[in-house]
Amino acid sequence: MKATTGVSDLSLYKQRPRWNAEAGADGAGGRKTGRGGEDVVLDVPVGTVVLDEEGVLVADLDRAGAETTLAHGGVGGRGNVHFKSSTRRTPDYAEPGFKGDEHTLVLDLKLIADIGLVGKPNAGKSSLLSSLTAARPKVADYPFTTLDPELGVAESPGGRIVIADIPGLIEGAARGAGLGLRFLRHVERTRVLVYVLDGSAPDPWADLETVRKEVEQFSPALALRPFVVAVNKLDLDATRGRKTRNRRKGVLFISALTGEGLPELTKAMVSALAVAPEVAAQGLPSNKTKLRERTVPVALTIARDPSGFVVTGDRVEYLVERTDLESEGALARFQSELDRLGVNTALEAAGVQPGDTVKISGIEFEYQP
Repeated sequence: MKATTGVSDLSLYKQRPRWNAEAGADGAGGRKTGRGGEDVVLDVPVGTVVLDEEGVLVADLDRAGAETTLAHGGVGGRGNVHFKSSTRRTPDYAEPGFKGDEHTLVLDLKLIADIGLVGKPNAGKSSLLSSLTAARPKVADYPFTTLDPELGVAESPGGRIVIADIPGLIEGAARGAGLGLRFLRHVERTRVLVYVLDGSAPDPWADLETVRKEVEQFSPALALRPFVVAVNKLDLDATRGRKTRNRRKGVLFISALTGEGLPELTKAMVSALAVAPEVAAQGLPSNKTKLRERTVPVALTIARDPSGFVVTGDRVEYLVERTDLESEGALARFQSELDRLGVNTALEAAGVQPGDTVKISGIEFEYQP
């Protein structure tokens, strides 16, 4: 799997949830070992997090070009020359290709942005994003206009800044109220938060406390990141009067509509970014967690079931998978290998009788001493 800027979402993997690489080829005569199958590389957006079924981080593809191997293919089968011996000069069998890994994984896309605009619904975040960048988010005078995060890029003296408009929060969002959890998860990957307040609201300072409380409940570490407070709608008399009475330090009053105060806001964001640490998914170093290897039984085990006997063990299962059961020569070698591994002795100790069914790696055999 590889992160690329050429893909913007994970919709392809919702439409097609199962992916298979090409199988390895069987071995053949003429000293030919089966070739390996072609790799399958899945392109995903930058910011994609790969989790296993238990929610354990497998990979964090947090930058363009980041890649990870999620499943290893099986090797090609060995050719007939591998089985040549003093008693069998021209073996008539070769190995089939070996089965590769299979995993079920969960893909989660978390936005990666320098700045995250956070605030209650209708605070004017979408309008602010539009004014600061070339983004054109949907803007209207009603709550939850933005249902999905929007990204934009702003130019500043310190370079380009990626800004995300995180949809509006309501009280209880950290507990899943409204669309809170869906929105808050996107804030995890932003280095600096800008709390956007509606300056014309009855009590914007209470709104600030509500939003900060929700962010802290969702992630205490997130609440400690550098932040800027921007009181929007300075074009309205109520907000301008509030600015005149303001005694709070570090609060910026702006108008996304007229552009007033935006240069000062951009300067404050650049200053905050200069001291903001890099962040990684779930607080874990990027691409450090490996996919757990498939585990198979090590010891040879014989068990009974209604149909007969079931043999398990990594060596015997490997033997079955690597044997061409359509070849008489391969079957003869298979039988001698079962003796060498102690399978026949173990079966006899378990009470097997001629004609009983013995199942190995899902394949049924009739036991004949």
